[in-house]
Amino acid sequence: MAMIVCFALGAFALSLPIAVAMSAAAVIGALLAGFGVPVRHLVEGMFGYIDTILIIACAMIFMKTVQDIGLLEAVASLGIRKFRGRPLLLSIGVIFLIMLPGMLTGSSTAACLTTGALVAPILLKLGVPSASAAAAIALGAIYGMIAPPVSIPVMIIGGGIDMPYVGFALPLLFATVPLAFMVALFLLYPWLRRRDAIDETGLEAELARMEMVKLTPRLFLPFGVLIVLMTLEQFFPENFHIGMPLQFLIASASGTLCGQKWNPMKSAVSAVNDALPVLGILMGVGMFVQVMTLNGVRGFVSVTALDIPRWLLYVSIGVSIPLFGAISSFGAASVLGVPFILALLDRSQIMAATGLALIAGLGDLMPPTALAGIFAAQVVGEKNYFKALARCLLPAIVTALWGLAVIAWAEKLAPFLTR
Repeated sequence: MAMIVCFALGAFALSLPIAVAMSAAAVIGALLAGFGVPVRHLVEGMFGYIDTILIIACAMIFMKTVQDIGLLEAVASLGIRKFRGRPLLLSIGVIFLIMLPGMLTGSSTAACLTTGALVAPILLKLGVPSASAAAAIALGAIYGMIAPPVSIPVMIIGGGIDMPYVGFALPLLFATVPLAFMVALFLLYPWLRRRDAIDETGLEAELARMEMVKLTPRLFLPFGVLIVLMTLEQFFPENFHIGMPLQFLIASASGTLCGQKWNPMKSAVSAVNDALPVLGILMGVGMFVQVMTLNGVRGFVSVTALDIPRWLLYVSIGVSIPLFGAISSFGAASVLGVPFILALLDRSQIMAATGLALIAGLGDLMPPTALAGIFAAQVVGEKNYFKALARCLLPAIVTALWGLAVIAWAEKLAPFLTR
């Protein structure tokens, strides 16, 4: 309780960065437990998610590269021109475009700040209210964070029980794609099918600006290189294993061959700068979780999760994981996701981890941190991000219920979705 109170005071009363508030809370937790200031544990916790940190940083460099060479804007402009007369397809296409960076980086923040920022002015000029546009961007970013090929919450949960990140592609798609369709139909389609609210002049000017770079096959080179590298590692893991961070860096370097003038060093610095808040939170979460392990709280949570009745277990999962996500969705996956999956050992572990990760992703909508909600509101120019969160409420409830259903039906779904 002291750690939570310290975090709340630091984050809200003192307006400290989330990472700093979590680090301070970890120190307080160690002091009150009689361990003094355990520097070794704090440093060990800080580097507990170093693999995840490297993946996010390098994936952000990749996304910044494809953005700076003009690929994202050219593809978005082409899609909008092609489907603007088909609002249903346009709604679905926009959601999946928002999801793309999250799928590659495992970060909802990355999705909000790249394709979210790219489609935001287009959605506004197509007549979508700012609150609905922000909600769609936030939810799309969260579903992208959970979807394959890079799902950080699943990696964190799997790491807690030594479960390899293998065989999750279909389960994660099953968990996220139907929800993405729901968001497209609920938040975007009702507005995109209306023709009277479109700012035609502003829309044409925005599309013309996005088409300054001509869409050519060479622009797709970074994505092609990334797909080849990921495919080689997937099918030849023993002979070809260079790791995701290096895959993203090699694919980013291939952007120099696309025929566009851009500054690779400036892109890399900008990408890492954009990712720093998320990377800092991961370090703070690592310290927070390490001290919770040191003082016994994490073990207490694990034992309690194993003892509670099955019906209460589902209620606890649906309520506690998103609430803890107010600190960090990654922290919720680590602190609560691991104990809960241990309590679900009678289920398919792949399906159970998928459902838990989906619910943990909702933490990015929980105030006060609400990373996805805040950044989505920021890119659409909505000053009160609670308006966006209000539009997210019903889809978030459906998402939590869908995640619980994936866990409850894990054994029935596993033969179709897992190898």
